[in-house]
Amino acid sequence: MEKAIKDQLLELADTDYQKFAAALIPTINNLVGVRLPELRKLAKRIAKDDWRAYLKEADNQYFEETMLQGMVIGYAGADIEESLRCTADFVPKIDNWSVCDCFCIGLKFTKTNKGRVWDFLQPYLKSEQEYELRFGAVMLLNFYIEEEYINEVLELLDRVKHDGYYIKMAVAWAVSICYMKLPEPTMTYLRTCSLDDFTYNKALQKMTESFRVDKETKLLIRSMKRK
Repeated sequence: MEKAIKDQLLELADTDYQKFAAALIPTINNLVGVRLPELRKLAKRIAKDDWRAYLKEADNQYFEETMLQGMVIGYAGADIEESLRCTADFVPKIDNWSVCDCFCIGLKFTKTNKGRVWDFLQPYLKSEQEYELRFGAVMLLNFYIEEEYINEVLELLDRVKHDGYYIKMAVAWAVSICYMKLPEPTMTYLRTCSLDDFTYNKALQKMTESFRVDKETKLLIRSMKRK
């Protein structure tokens, strides 16, 4: 099956898109240039077939092969424990922001298993590995920014201490989404948080870039910037 999948990916490759996508993900050099809608179609077909055998055999020679595996896990519809086992097997393969973020958004089973997935995420949010941390942070911003979890989410984000650019950007993004959805607790948090200056200022920048924030509030947020 794996050879057939690899052949299909190579047939779907788009040279122009490859150049565009490669520029957005400068940390990798194995991208063949398959557009995401095509990958999703292929992932859905695999998920309806023997997806377990596919995941067992799947290769990671190309960026798209890894991306495809993450999509299949999201589409497979396994029970929560099997889904989390597949997730745990996949996370070590994440080596760029694109695979991480696309994988996270596809884990829709989180919506009906909030407590179980929350517990599952905790070790990743304490990891020393940049993309394990990013996986945890992006899962929080996709599924847990709501009143029940907001204080714990902000506390977890505040505890992340890592020099990696892609985790700093993920935490900044997550904090900005916290503000968009629940401005009051997030503003209270920002006044006493221990985020490093880069992450803190990036979070403020992302907040001011939102069309949902009025001009007066943007002025306030800009005044909070650390020098």
